Amino acid sequence: MTPTPWRSDDLLRRVVKNSGYLFSSSSLGIVLGILTSLFATRALTETGFGVLGAIQTFAMVADKLLSFRIGEVVVKYTGAALSKGDKPTAAAVFKTAALTEASVSLLSYLLIVALAPLAAQWFAKDASLAPLFILYGLIVPAGLVYESASALLQVGGNFRAQAALNLAQNLLTAGVVMYAFFAGAGLPMVVIAYLAGKTLFGLGYAFLGLRRASALFGAEWWRVSLRHLPPAREFWGFAFSSNFSGTVNLLVRDSDILWVNYFFSPAQGGYYKLAVSLVGYMLIPIDPLIKTSFPEISKAVAEGAWARLKRLLRRLTLLSGGFTLLFGTGLFLLAEPLLFRWVYEPKYLPALAPALVLWLGYGLANTLFWNRPLILALGEPFFPLLVSILAGLGKIALSLWLVPRYGMNAQAWLMSTYFILSIGFISARGLYLLNNHSPAH
Repeated sequence: MTPTPWRSDDLLRRVVKNSGYLFSSSSLGIVLGILTSLFATRALTETGFGVLGAIQTFAMVADKLLSFRIGEVVVKYTGAALSKGDKPTAAAVFKTAALTEASVSLLSYLLIVALAPLAAQWFAKDASLAPLFILYGLIVPAGLVYESASALLQVGGNFRAQAALNLAQNLLTAGVVMYAFFAGAGLPMVVIAYLAGKTLFGLGYAFLGLRRASALFGAEWWRVSLRHLPPAREFWGFAFSSNFSGTVNLLVRDSDILWVNYFFSPAQGGYYKLAVSLVGYMLIPIDPLIKTSFPEISKAVAEGAWARLKRLLRRLTLLSGGFTLLFGTGLFLLAEPLLFRWVYEPKYLPALAPALVLWLGYGLANTLFWNRPLILALGEPFFPLLVSILAGLGKIALSLWLVPRYGMNAQAWLMSTYFILSIGFISARGLYLLNNHSPAH
């Protein structure tokens, strides 16, 4: 069988084309993100930067604690229904997802308000900062239906508007952070900067998603009966497995800055936050591929297009892996002589060691970003949950033992090990299932 040239690979071209809109804004987003981080670190002390990380991470943790990762439900079931021309089912799924997400968002904000005093005491080491935790927590109700809307825009192929909105968020945040630096406004204004960007982002996605729903399902889509939903056991089983998976990630992956702040100090948390931010720039160009490839992977599985799917995964891995390796090489060779000498102040150099360690784990996750979409599309939502729980329990146990003794570098090693084990097993299982579904040659 003659291999399909890259230029003639329609599936890859569609993914890359759709990613292009998001990648354009992501490229500018990297520049704006570096500027934002640069001015934030200079507007704040190491301690203030660590407190900012605690405020942001706590809001994210409270949000994800109850979140259903409902976007995966929308991509899987709405996309499948639309491919069959079943608009009532597609509309019912989106309606259920949006209502569920909105309800959970409001509950999450109430949780933030209730726990803010404790969070300020434990993670910022200053109970008087509780109002800032509550203020920044407004990003949660602002993103009332963000996951549902974002997923529907992915399914509907509406990527240009998402790119414009991403860019607008980055511009707004960068502008207000720069103002905070030049005005000497300090932590409250920097918090407001990130809040403003996230609020624009959340409300913008809600507007775009609801408008897209009318275009896809008809103007009266919100009146559709929920009786059109897929079988309850299958539908809610998938939703709850995604929710539990998100909760595991929350405890294991997304709360590292809180662990460092709690065991040590906001200053150490500031270094760790910068390390995570540096590695995060590696993820930005690949994120568009995640958003655009999930619907295509699900569609290929539904159509039984196994050869096309395998080819897509190979080529996506080469693209993401090549960029990840290039980024890691640059970080290793250039960060100390350039980044910490001319961009960030030398006092932030302790962030480099955990950043290099985190690159190992995040790099594998970046390269094999398709691992979870593939296994979800192949109908095994509980396997990644099981793997994440087992690997996560080991990480938490070792964190309680090693992090208080060896500091943030131990936290970075544990995080990378968690990624390598969990992503490795999930990817291997997904490829095994894919090969078993494929016809033998």
